[in-house]
Amino acid sequence: MPHQALQPQAIHLALPALGWLLGLLALQQCPRLPESADYAGLLLAMAWLAAMGWRRLRARAFTPSALYLALAAALLAFTQAAWRAELRMSEALPEAWEGRDVLVLGRVSSLPSPVLGMFGAPGWRFEFELEEAFAGASRQDDALVLPQRLALAWYAQGDEAAPPQLRAGERWQLLLRLKRPHGLMNPHGFDTEFWLFERGLRASGVVRPSGGLRLSRAPWWSLNAWRSDLREALLRQVRNPSHAGILAALSLGDQAAISAADWGLFRVTGVSHLLSVSGLHVTMFAWAAQGLVGWLWRRSARLCLRWPAPNIARWAGVLAALAYALFSGWGVPAQRTVWMLLTLALLRSLGLRWPWPLCLLIAAVVVTVIDPWAVGQAGFWLSFAAVALLMASGTQQERAAGWREHLRAGLRNQWIATCGLAPLSLLFFQQLSVVDLLANLLAIPLISFVVTPLALLGALLPGLWQLADAVLALLLLYLRWLAAWPLAVWQLPVAPSWAQALGLLGGLMLVMPSPLRLRALGLGLALPMLWPAPPRPPPGEFELLVADIGQGTGVLVRTSAHQLLYDSGPSYGPEANAGQRVLLPLMFALGLNRLDLLMLSHRDSDHTGGAASVLSGLPVAGLSSSLEDGHPLLAGPVPPRRCEVGQRWQWDGVRFEVLHPQVAHYAQGLKSNAMSCVLRVTSAAGRSALLTGDLEAPQEADLVQRSNAGALRSAVLLVPHHGSKTSSTDAFLVAVAPRWAFVQAGYRNRFGHPAPAVLARYQAQGIEVLTSAACGAWRWRSDAPDGQCQRAQFKRYWHWQARPLTALQGPWQPALEAGAELGDLPSLPQ
Repeated sequence: MPHQALQPQAIHLALPALGWLLGLLALQQCPRLPESADYAGLLLAMAWLAAMGWRRLRARAFTPSALYLALAAALLAFTQAAWRAELRMSEALPEAWEGRDVLVLGRVSSLPSPVLGMFGAPGWRFEFELEEAFAGASRQDDALVLPQRLALAWYAQGDEAAPPQLRAGERWQLLLRLKRPHGLMNPHGFDTEFWLFERGLRASGVVRPSGGLRLSRAPWWSLNAWRSDLREALLRQVRNPSHAGILAALSLGDQAAISAADWGLFRVTGVSHLLSVSGLHVTMFAWAAQGLVGWLWRRSARLCLRWPAPNIARWAGVLAALAYALFSGWGVPAQRTVWMLLTLALLRSLGLRWPWPLCLLIAAVVVTVIDPWAVGQAGFWLSFAAVALLMASGTQQERAAGWREHLRAGLRNQWIATCGLAPLSLLFFQQLSVVDLLANLLAIPLISFVVTPLALLGALLPGLWQLADAVLALLLLYLRWLAAWPLAVWQLPVAPSWAQALGLLGGLMLVMPSPLRLRALGLGLALPMLWPAPPRPPPGEFELLVADIGQGTGVLVRTSAHQLLYDSGPSYGPEANAGQRVLLPLMFALGLNRLDLLMLSHRDSDHTGGAASVLSGLPVAGLSSSLEDGHPLLAGPVPPRRCEVGQRWQWDGVRFEVLHPQVAHYAQGLKSNAMSCVLRVTSAAGRSALLTGDLEAPQEADLVQRSNAGALRSAVLLVPHHGSKTSSTDAFLVAVAPRWAFVQAGYRNRFGHPAPAVLARYQAQGIEVLTSAACGAWRWRSDAPDGQCQRAQFKRYWHWQARPLTALQGPWQPALEAGAELGDLPSLPQ
């Protein structure tokens, strides 16, 4: 019984393991990486703590030694992860090569995903493994050092035909325009730059027109080639594109093949974790393989005597998980799960019968030694939490004998998983599926043990894909029925940090085998997370939240009890827009369950592109716009009205006034920019914000001429027309006299906004200019002295760093290719 003698020491390994994870979490919060002197101090402190821990260990003082070693492990984790982050950061694209033509040679390293770019241009998104790069358009140019892994898009441009069919594993010569990793930054939004950083994608870009040459096809023995062949065969066999995309995601890891409508259904019903090759999915697949192999192995007494069935079954499960992860593209979530399962199997095979929480902690350390940034991903915590819940309930399942006992154990496990993962789901996604339990009761066994195996076996017997299609169709009918229930999903605002911590503790107490009184206490601890009270401005004051949405306009105005959305941002393509991707998630996270008014300044798509999603996504009481009669957005159930000079109203002591256009302008046939609705919002104390749409110079002059002295004066100005040279005249800036001017424009947008000449005018008058590309979302309150940039407030070391914005230098150099601004929104996990 050697493992029993080691039990005290084994238990005290938990503290160093926790210290390691806490060290990595500490690094995730750092706005910058350590300097050389910092590394020296960290190493000295770590050596002293390790020596003190070893000294206490030799004296058999296990608890003090574990505390010292936990601190040493935390410093070790922090230091080694910081050093590795330095190495990865050094791979970034040199700033001088942004927006310039470069020629590269390399391989397509992922399954290309078909996408539609701006105005419906067909294209591909894919990852590219670099072999050589040249500083120009030919191989005779100087060699260039670029990041080894690139996130690329290839769109049809102009009259060009659709890009050629791409296949994983092929070698290509491509002419590219690249840019450094940059994503949208909004409160509680998805961190695109971290997503790219963790995957080692240190530059993104687009293929130039006619800039591709296939050098060689993928080798016949390439796993990527097989995966490409199978995807094409699956798409031919399964005629329903929606079903084919789901089967491709389950078998090949091609998440981009699932439509946005299907992802919405899966989120509402709480089964989205099953429809991608996630940690839980790989774990369930491994456990199914382990159970099958164990059952078959026990049919032979001779084999059991030679090799114990539990050992064989355990390693069969690990091998099945590895094969599945490789076949599905070796994605980061699948990699983490394979390392976790491998560690758990190794610990058990070595005879170390440690408690399962310690085994999971050791597995987490192994995973984060390989990928130290895993702790920044929701999937890491959800995967380990799911496995922990299954392990915690494992004894009940092992005691089950008959089918009734197995059914009860399965229902109990599902209840535990639903309740146990609910606080984490709220923490990461701010929503709970009310029908989650009913959906997963059928979805988990069907997806894990029927649809996915059939989708994989279809590689050998294509006819099985038809059977998987039929089962999937029945499951989708069931999920749609559940999704149609009233209040099928419960959307909650983001709770404060203290409420989140209490909620996680309460969720743990609810699922642990403990007395009823303790479980009731767990429910009480979870209440602040379930019913948070988001802060709002006091009566008479308002808050301005200028969202980071790329090249377009979207501003949320909140008073103590009302909210207005000024413009709805751009359309990123036929399948994505700012309303769906940015504004709705932002409003839900802030606890907004309705809009009192949606004001659309004018008809341009960068101002109205997300309106349909906003109107369908939450109740809207009123719609004000300068849209022409017959516009599709006016045909909905929301009563529309024209915005006209003289319209005034008051909400909670805050005054709203429309300053443009005039009634006569609607009959003059002016272009859409000239019809921009101009809104002035004024607090009870007299501090104002002026929202101007795409107002141009003639309309600015008319506004100045019609206004009394001081009538336009505002502390905040939303820069007209995104900083175009057609707007922001000197007379207008003098009349408004803002302290802050904010430019909503995409990073390296193709229009060159904001124009250098415009910036010079603002700087000449001493006005502070902020841009969404450099600031992220900007939050300003009429009762606060200054505004807050999202990038400054939540700065992390991997985030893009802006240079000082002047009239002579800045991030306005045009990217010059259609769809370049879409690089801010890569094909992300749903």
